[in-house]
Amino acid sequence: MAKDNRDRVPFFSALPKSRVLGCYYAAAIALMLVIVLHYNPLADQHTEILKKICAVLLIVLSAILVTAWYDKLMVLPVELFNSRKLIWRLAVNDFKKRYAGSYMGVVWALVQPVVTVLMYFFVFDVIFQTRSQMVAGGVDVPYVLFLTTGLVPWFFFNEALMNGTTSLLEYNYLVKKVLFKISILPLIKVIAALFIHVFFACVMMVVAIMYGHYPTIYTLQIFYYAICEFVLVLSICYTTCAVVVFFRDLTQILAIVLQVGQWATPILWDINMLPDRLKWIIKLNPMTYVVNGYRNAVYGNEWFFEHFYSSTYFWIVTALIFCVGSLIFKRTKSHFADVL
Repeated sequence: MAKDNRDRVPFFSALPKSRVLGCYYAAAIALMLVIVLHYNPLADQHTEILKKICAVLLIVLSAILVTAWYDKLMVLPVELFNSRKLIWRLAVNDFKKRYAGSYMGVVWALVQPVVTVLMYFFVFDVIFQTRSQMVAGGVDVPYVLFLTTGLVPWFFFNEALMNGTTSLLEYNYLVKKVLFKISILPLIKVIAALFIHVFFACVMMVVAIMYGHYPTIYTLQIFYYAICEFVLVLSICYTTCAVVVFFRDLTQILAIVLQVGQWATPILWDINMLPDRLKWIIKLNPMTYVVNGYRNAVYGNEWFFEHFYSSTYFWIVTALIFCVGSLIFKRTKSHFADVL
């Protein structure tokens, strides 16, 4: 019996703290060396030096935070890993519950993206007969494809963030159960939103094929960028779902922020339309990396590692957001049941 209990101990939760931190430091040092030694002869060297300094400072900051709050930061990943089977079952049930009682069921999840794409096709290709007039930078693709590849990741981000934010409010009856691990609730909502995203991504690929952009080896990067967006939105949700319990107006504020964010992110327009002195401001938005990544995967024929600093910046910022979110969630979760 004792042997069976030992077998059930999760792998990484049983690792000693010193070993985990040692691996983290080694990875951080290796990443800093890669950043410092990276050389791009075509780029402005003053800008390159600034990027390297900022990246190294972010890595050092993350190492300090992980060292200081290791025990608190590990609580959330361990809980999620231990509940992985339950998370999957609840996510599937949550997805089915949305369409329970309707005649077409989950088919409605596919109808919405199809209608959206058909609407853009009719407006831009039939009425305006627009191909790439609104796309700067010499990208010769139909505007409807340009727009679809930007909207697909944004719709997922929008839905996952809003549903993840209200997950504790929706499942308040589970929050009040002492033995239930409420940390899995935001993840359930994000996974449920991912199911619809898969449908929408398939529609996106059909649109690309219709315009002559067939899948290539670069298309596999969609999985990478989907993981990027998944981790990003989940990291944000752990902060927003904890705050909204005490400040319900946050949902309205988020709706406005997302509405503005759709225009602040290069979804309807190309980032190359901006002068170089303003591009870096837009690139501070992590969703810029994801949206441009989807386009590179579908028709841009560029690998994610070709955008070295953008990839490094995205993962450092996402890791910091997750650390902050997990700390806020852990500190406030003991009060959720009382407020709800």
